[in-house]
Amino acid sequence: MTATTTTAPVLAREFAAVLPEHCVITDEVGLRSYECDGLTGFRQVPAVVVLPRDTDEVAACVRICARHGVPFVARGAGTGLSGGALPVADGVVISLQKLRRILEIDVENRRAVLEPGVFNLDISRAAGPHGLYYAPDPSSQQVCTIGGNVAENSGGAHCLKYGFTTNHVLEMEVVLADGSVVTLGGPTAEQAGPDLRGLFLGSEGTLGICTKVTVRLLRKPEAVRTVLADFPSIEAAGETVGAIVEAAIVPAAVEMMDSLAMEAAEAAVGAGYTVSSPSALIIELDGPAEECDEQFAEITRICEERGATRIHVADSTDERARVWKGRKAAFAAVGRISPDYIVQDGVVPRTRLAEVLSQIAAMGSEVGLRVANVFHAGDGNLHPLVLYSESAGEHDTAEDLSSRIAELCVELGGSLSGEHGIGADKACSMGRMFTDDDLAVMQRVRAGFDPDGLCNPGKVFPTPRLCGERPGPFRPHPLEEAGVISRL
Repeated sequence: MTATTTTAPVLAREFAAVLPEHCVITDEVGLRSYECDGLTGFRQVPAVVVLPRDTDEVAACVRICARHGVPFVARGAGTGLSGGALPVADGVVISLQKLRRILEIDVENRRAVLEPGVFNLDISRAAGPHGLYYAPDPSSQQVCTIGGNVAENSGGAHCLKYGFTTNHVLEMEVVLADGSVVTLGGPTAEQAGPDLRGLFLGSEGTLGICTKVTVRLLRKPEAVRTVLADFPSIEAAGETVGAIVEAAIVPAAVEMMDSLAMEAAEAAVGAGYTVSSPSALIIELDGPAEECDEQFAEITRICEERGATRIHVADSTDERARVWKGRKAAFAAVGRISPDYIVQDGVVPRTRLAEVLSQIAAMGSEVGLRVANVFHAGDGNLHPLVLYSESAGEHDTAEDLSSRIAELCVELGGSLSGEHGIGADKACSMGRMFTDDDLAVMQRVRAGFDPDGLCNPGKVFPTPRLCGERPGPFRPHPLEEAGVISRL
């Protein structure tokens, strides 16, 4: 049963019985605001959007969906890049944007209790006066939410040393598909029994909805050194990353950018990049001052041995902030050099960085498209940006190239995704990484949480419909463009 058989007005009346009227959206313009996430080539207008304000209201909305057998999709800030928050046709979107409270900053135990709509960066802002911060830092941390980070198991630039979201979440309150509320995890990292907390993290909204999360906070490091090193080639920069790790040095972050990415970022924020350089590494060290000094000397030696053409140390907090602002603005800044682009996300072993980057460049040249590279080099998490022009009819070629890059990562011993998730974008590639038996086991686990398949269906797992009828870019019907018809 869907909202086609249980009409949207019937659902809206039931939602209005448990929510204020302004928290139930049924008008066309309002619904279209939720038709996609950051992957705008995939769009679907939902039947109804609801905006609950607390756990009880989330649970009440889920119970209504369960009673009518209507699928639902939880949505945070909508910044995801894999179509994970893409609505289901005739389904319901449950937006968590009103659950934005920081419930507690527990300084003594170095924990924060949050609602899922809290922006990632706001956690560190709230903890900062106490000398604490939250380590995972996705590039979109100013606008992405902790609930979305939980769904995707997000990482960020500093995940090389500090790990992903799963390494920092202690406990979650979760609304299951039947509307029941459970607690996964506990106040400490070690819990008896199966690790249901770890299972839920990164499940992309397919097991339930997180409505409260307790995260670990860290002490701010004594010293931070940020190094910007230019290299004569992408291969030389990739070899340098491997040499740093082989030297038993674990920097807080090692990021790589190529000339295209630096050109865009420099134009956007003036970060101090050498745009004529083929590639650069941003290397950040943190910890005790003496240790940072010692590691800096060793890293300088390694960079020089690999042919670095410039090694610059950010000598102030402001300059360090500019370097990172450029890196974190790179995705959006690429819009300055290309009218359209697709952001990919894959992982390869560090030892194969140079190889995969060379192959990506060759694949782009073969089809006549440019590929900008900006990524977490320290853990091999690539973010190639395939540049194209929709108006020139290049979308299908770009989408095919993007998919081939993700699958190349698997062929080289890596993964389809490091932190952006599978969503709708890469579900059809899951068979390249997992066997049929693997996928069947995953589906059985999912059914244990959601036997009726109402939580974010059509994501992560390949389906005959999705993979047999590959969605293309959104293109309005000519009658819609003429104003004769409207899309619901």
